[in-house]
Amino acid sequence: MNNNNEKSKTGKIEKEILNKHELDSIITRITFQILEKCSNFENIALIGIKRRGAILADRINDKIKDHSGKKVPVGYLDITLYRDDLTEIADYPLLSGTEIDFRVKGKNIILIDDVIFTGRTVRSALDAIIDFGRPEKIILTCLIDRGHRELPIQADFTGKYVPTSLDEKINVKLRELDEVDSVSIEKNEDGV
Repeated sequence: MNNNNEKSKTGKIEKEILNKHELDSIITRITFQILEKCSNFENIALIGIKRRGAILADRINDKIKDHSGKKVPVGYLDITLYRDDLTEIADYPLLSGTEIDFRVKGKNIILIDDVIFTGRTVRSALDAIIDFGRPEKIILTCLIDRGHRELPIQADFTGKYVPTSLDEKINVKLRELDEVDSVSIEKNEDGV
């Protein structure tokens, strides 16, 4: 792991907290937790919150297949229109589209996101999933938990807990979007 602080392109101090190998190990551990909890593969499906949660869902599904020989349905959820701050983020929000090609009703859904912070993204995702039908259960999986919850939502499986201050930001970079696998913490040089 690189413990050196580096200035990011935005002029902020960025410190890597997970490298490619550590990130892969955490995804493998989460996969084994899912395999242990969900033995009935006929009744589970993965749903990743776009964008990085969707990539993590694909990676977890690949590892499930590698370790069990089973491949489970995977869906991708765009929560843009379910956000409670939609009018604050843009006049015309960009939609990336939800892709859920399986029946949600009665399934054990593994909901996957990269970072859990206030809990509002997860709340939006829960609302969106319920619009597809009532699942048997929703199991929340997050790569990073940075604290500061505003809603009473906790992940069932968490890769790493990273205590942060409100002026810090967690950057998850995945090779499919960012050409590198890493997780870093970013802070303004002056602490603001």
